[in-house]
Amino acid sequence: MTASEQTTTAAASSHAAGLSVSEAARRLERDGPNALPAQRRVRLWQRVLMQLRDPLVAVLLVAAALTIGTGDWTDAGVILLVIAVNTSVGVAQEVKADQAIAALDAMTAPRARVIRDGVQRETSSADVVVGDVLVLGEGEIVPADATVLQAAALLVDESALTGESVPVDKTVDDRRADTSASLLSAGTVVVRGHGLALVTATGADSAMGRIAALMSAGPTLTPLQRRLVGVGRALAIAAVVLCAIVLGLGLARGQAVELMIVTAISLVVAAVPESLPAVVTLALALGARRMATRNALVRRLPAVETLGSVTVLATDKTGTITEGVMLVQAVWTPTGGDARIEGTGYAPAGRILRGELVLDAVRATDVADLLTAAALCNDATLRPPTDQDPAWTALGDPIEAALLAAAGKLGLDTPQLTCAFPRVAEVPFDSDRRRMTTVHRYVGGLRVVCKGAPEAVLRTGMLAEPPSVLDEALRRAERFARDGLRVLAVAGAEAPAGTAPDPATLEQDLRLLGLIAVFDPPRASAAATVAACRAAGITPVLITGDHPATARSIARGVGILDHDDGRVIDCRNLDETSADEIRAARVFARALPAQKLAVIEVLRAAGDIVAMTGDGVNDAPALRRAEIGVAMGRRGTEVARQAADLVLADDELATVVAAAEEGRRVYANIRRFLLYALAGGTAEITVMLLGPLGGLALPLLPSQILWINLLTHGLPGVALGSEPVEPGTMRRPPRPAAESVLGAGLWQSILRVGAVISAVTLGVALWGHASGRPWQSMAFFALGATQLAVGLASRARPGTRTNPLLPAAIAGALALQLAGLYLAPLRDLLGTHPLTALELLVVCAASTLGYPALKLD
Repeated sequence: MTASEQTTTAAASSHAAGLSVSEAARRLERDGPNALPAQRRVRLWQRVLMQLRDPLVAVLLVAAALTIGTGDWTDAGVILLVIAVNTSVGVAQEVKADQAIAALDAMTAPRARVIRDGVQRETSSADVVVGDVLVLGEGEIVPADATVLQAAALLVDESALTGESVPVDKTVDDRRADTSASLLSAGTVVVRGHGLALVTATGADSAMGRIAALMSAGPTLTPLQRRLVGVGRALAIAAVVLCAIVLGLGLARGQAVELMIVTAISLVVAAVPESLPAVVTLALALGARRMATRNALVRRLPAVETLGSVTVLATDKTGTITEGVMLVQAVWTPTGGDARIEGTGYAPAGRILRGELVLDAVRATDVADLLTAAALCNDATLRPPTDQDPAWTALGDPIEAALLAAAGKLGLDTPQLTCAFPRVAEVPFDSDRRRMTTVHRYVGGLRVVCKGAPEAVLRTGMLAEPPSVLDEALRRAERFARDGLRVLAVAGAEAPAGTAPDPATLEQDLRLLGLIAVFDPPRASAAATVAACRAAGITPVLITGDHPATARSIARGVGILDHDDGRVIDCRNLDETSADEIRAARVFARALPAQKLAVIEVLRAAGDIVAMTGDGVNDAPALRRAEIGVAMGRRGTEVARQAADLVLADDELATVVAAAEEGRRVYANIRRFLLYALAGGTAEITVMLLGPLGGLALPLLPSQILWINLLTHGLPGVALGSEPVEPGTMRRPPRPAAESVLGAGLWQSILRVGAVISAVTLGVALWGHASGRPWQSMAFFALGATQLAVGLASRARPGTRTNPLLPAAIAGALALQLAGLYLAPLRDLLGTHPLTALELLVVCAASTLGYPALKLD
């Protein structure tokens, strides 16, 4: 026994009894449960207050208070109803968000096996304490950070934490190898083997707890939210200033205080598009529903629009750009050379070709020998499709499962092989040897198979091959590795019957059977998706925990990197990388959770609007911090799904592009509504300010303005949110992050269209006033009808039937506007008078000018 083995045995023996039950209880009381800190709960009243902080809502609250002060309970009730509806919708959406840290609890094992008082027992994972000895077996989740004490072929899947797609071999720390090989992290999964481990950190101090700390900051405002806050603040200030001016001028002219208060309230109501928050929420909800039909499930409504603003799409590799499965792409044998393998997933169905010739076990004995050996020196199994899972799945090491699938493609039956060649001895894979050796008995004697890293198999002196063959094998292995493939070398030998099945003595004079190149293939849609992103002005960036060579190969294959661009940032050196280099890079390899977060922060600081896709626990902080986090729905962890704003039900990156198109559609429709609503609001303010100069003391009552706004912004506003996407939307770049929602010429259009509506309304009112007609009622109808004409002209695709809801909603609103003139209860509520046929005809004719007013834009 070597010194290191003696040290290992002594370390394991010293912990053989584990903690005592009493000591474990004492440590549990001292350190607390092995659980993540509970997220601070936001109370309902706090959520309501946050909604009421919106500038538009604050102005409406002041208007309601003033209205109550004048005794106008009808108008006050309408204003308060609008506020109540908007607040309720906002609070309901907030209650569903911000659950990411709580979801981390589900990732820890609910039960754990520990040794206490020398006896193995099962306990709740929350009761695991520092110093406990864990008993780990295949398929179990590691409940806390720990150090390996004993390991037998222990293989752990760390992809949820590191993003590395291949499981990691874990061994006892003998101070000769990388010490990380002996460390286990909470939330990782034992894929193969078994062992003992000493707990070193629990709860908030574990790897899972550190990720939770990175997620402690709440989500930031989305671009749309920032833009609307700016618009709301500007409108609120404008309303207050207008009120102060009008109230001061009126009182200076000797007008009655009550009349001027009513006028001021009317101006507030006219200046504030009180239905804007509700219409925006409804537009986002409709967008979310449409996204759901395209397999994009929205968890936070503002995310619907955010994708339309995205300038950078940062994606992980495993399961997003790639299939998330291992696949044998090619093999090489000393006698036959290269052969390529076709097929998808773990299904043992596909073709093996050498040139254009399709190979089978009879016509390609060299490939058959290689894949037979790979199937025998193998601890994985393939599970056929079931009713619950229609795909072939891997049990055990995914690379070994890929070898079984490749053997099946050549027509080899793994169960028959294992029966014909039963295993009688083995040396499991470990990080020191970097190879695995098995011995199998058959009727003619023994068969020895060795499988491992090329540098471990080709340079050990075990092979009875001439140097020229070994040199050629090494050159071919290096070419595979440069292409981002994982390479295995396989060797074998025969021993006569009666030979002792001792791998230590049989692992010599082996014959090189060949090389096997394995990779996680890109999704079939990945290249087209990347191309679509680039066409839309969205820069795709790959951030992965994989090796730089693998990341470079995949990025080139799908078009993230051009073939003459080999720049890849190794995140192990990220601290030494400048912000300019990070912004210019397109691929980041070996990225840990904190480094993914750092990359996102640099991109955001540069002014980019970042969408981050991911599926593992390691992606959750970046998903949380990005303007929009996109999680995989099928293979994604619950932590990633809860941290994300958008969940892809089909795990297809192409769905992100479809969602981006939907986001641009929603944003265009919100701008369409803003033009429609603010042009009407501008006209209302203009009429209220200029009307008195023409002898119209109070052109419109507050109740009349509210009625017009409710009709024009209600169903027509919702219908505008259903407008289809404009042609060429995804061939245009994203709008600038700093651009106002009223930018790109929108505010000029608002003023121009508002001027036309104002001219129509004032012209009709002045004509009615001069001729002794019910001028206020004429102004009331003209203002509403002209706005509806503008709404009809706002269609994205005029002349089509893509959105039949809009003309129907406008017709309904026009009918209700007429009802405000001719139904007695509404006349009493609104203070209107019926119009004669001539008066109505004149007003309707003038109102049609709203249609060309927008079309001339």
